[in-house]
Amino acid sequence: MRVVSLASGSGGNACCVVAEGEALLVDCGLSRRELEKRCLAAGIGPDAIRAVVFTHNHNDHIKGVDTFHSKHPDATLYANMMTADAIAAATGVEDFALFENGQSFRAGPFEIKAFSIPHDVPDPVGFLVRADGTTYFHATDVGAPLDSVGVNLAEADIATLESNHDPVMLAQSRRTECLKRRIRGPRGHLSNGDCADLLRRFAPRRLKTLLLAHISQECNAPHLAESEARAALAERGLAGVAVKVLSQDLPVEA
Repeated sequence: MRVVSLASGSGGNACCVVAEGEALLVDCGLSRRELEKRCLAAGIGPDAIRAVVFTHNHNDHIKGVDTFHSKHPDATLYANMMTADAIAAATGVEDFALFENGQSFRAGPFEIKAFSIPHDVPDPVGFLVRADGTTYFHATDVGAPLDSVGVNLAEADIATLESNHDPVMLAQSRRTECLKRRIRGPRGHLSNGDCADLLRRFAPRRLKTLLLAHISQECNAPHLAESEARAALAERGLAGVAVKVLSQDLPVEA
């Protein structure tokens, strides 16, 4: 299995999981042209994308879906019912295959299970993806470090986990107080400390690579996120795990 983040952050999110010559796209938050460009830069043919799964309906996770679906109609779009309805209302795209949270389904070589996460949208999810004997965990836009998220992290060989903001930098930023409350609230985004808490309690021995996602460009710094994550992994006896900070602008491979 290959895992390649094409983009991660408030400007757009998309991640490719590759197995047996086929690709699964997690979210479609880039324009079609930019998504295809980054796929090719990572050595992934856009026509290899077998399916797209959606975590939720915020624009930075769906904004390319209409033009992508027009050019790649054979790539099945998967979402739960509330997310599919919300994406359809925003984009006009209605051709969704529906899944139920907690129930596994297959798309090509991938076995996929969605699990609920807390965020300020209808029915947001993270994913466990299994292929080639490897399990990939994907959870961004997570409001709180809940045990229900952690038990899924505990199954991962490769994990993408949100580490959105540093609380001090957020407090000192020029963002409105309303936005600050939303970000640090229970349906907002994980801080570096929240991410570290999940790692400290749930990171498994089998974990090989950790990708830190949705790093705020204004309210975080890559070295702060990486430092807290590495310290948490070391406390758990997992200092050998590879830790990478994802980029808004460039593909990053696990």
